[in-house]
Amino acid sequence: MKKVNNVYLYDGSFLNLLSLIKVLLKENIIPQNIKIQGYEENLFSSNINLEIEDDEKIIPNIIHNLGSRIFNGIYYIYLSNNDDKELLIYYFLLYSIKYKDKVFVLRKIEEVNKGLKVIKYVGNENHKMKGFLRFKELKNNVLYAEFAPTNNVLPLLVNHFKKRLKNERWLIYDQKRNIWAYYDLKEVYFWDGLDINIKIDNISDDEEKMVHLWQTFYDTIGIKERKNDRCRQNFMPKKYWKYITEVENI
Repeated sequence: MKKVNNVYLYDGSFLNLLSLIKVLLKENIIPQNIKIQGYEENLFSSNINLEIEDDEKIIPNIIHNLGSRIFNGIYYIYLSNNDDKELLIYYFLLYSIKYKDKVFVLRKIEEVNKGLKVIKYVGNENHKMKGFLRFKELKNNVLYAEFAPTNNVLPLLVNHFKKRLKNERWLIYDQKRNIWAYYDLKEVYFWDGLDINIKIDNISDDEEKMVHLWQTFYDTIGIKERKNDRCRQNFMPKKYWKYITEVENI
């Protein structure tokens, strides 16, 4: 493998990134970094745009040859907010090709260890949001929820709620990335940058009553003398509070 002082560019999509990494691995190239097109050059590297054609077979090939666990791992890294996630995916695939599932115990290899930490971080946030996400019923009977996760866990969450709320139409909004996901009882559709204004008067009358009842119940059963916000934050990070009905006004 030859290490070069080049930053290779891709179009931002997961498929294009994997297609680029496939070419780099085939050519035995270890890049200085991999970034989305538009990345500014620095004095110590050159940007290379290979304009790679997407390989539609690469995802099923990775799953078939390396296994779904490894594929899920690199997908979790891709959904993370890590600045060097593309390079972490490159190294994770590089060592996965050689060690297969043993890559998950190669913590002494710095690049792999960083990738494993990112996978765990994204997985933990995804798990938390399954419990923290709160839906409200709109007047058109669609369930609506909004949040602003650190990582882009919306693509992971929709699979959970597609099973959990399979008989309900729902809409989830990621405020941080301005991404919407809508389930119509059959399929999930994503929109990026769509301007949908969900106002308080869109909430159904029954929902307003339920919110009031739930907040009253939550306040009633609480023991004032045992209130411990620091302890609460250990289980429910404060950054999520404004999206959770029972504590959104704290």
